Amino acid sequence: MFHSESLAKLALRLTVGILLLFHGIDKIINPSSIEGIGRNLTDFNLPYFLSYGVYLGEVLAPLMIIIGLKTRAGAFIIAINMVFAILLFHSHQLLQTNNHGGWTLELQGLYLIGAVVIFLQGSGKYAVRPS
Repeated sequence: MFHSESLAKLALRLTVGILLLFHGIDKIINPSSIEGIGRNLTDFNLPYFLSYGVYLGEVLAPLMIIIGLKTRAGAFIIAINMVFAILLFHSHQLLQTNNHGGWTLELQGLYLIGAVVIFLQGSGKYAVRPS
């Protein structure tokens, strides 16, 4: 039988996961970007080694939600990753709009809210481990 709710959950998981994974792949290809993240963390009196957490939030967690394995845990990791990204790199843009009238943090907001929705609803039927 056709399960539109499960297909919608799959579509959201694939969209958030694949698009965020591109950011993680970029960090693998250009590991020097971790240095900038580490500097920002130390500016907030946080340990530099936390910068490697970006690999969890932008590689491992997206893969988890793409395949539907521990989907809620992966979504939670992404949400935490996005909160850190917004606070450490974009807090000055929270109330800004871009040249086209859109919110400057649209992308970050969509990843954050998308992860929260995935966390709340689970993986759906089409997953390695449905939740």
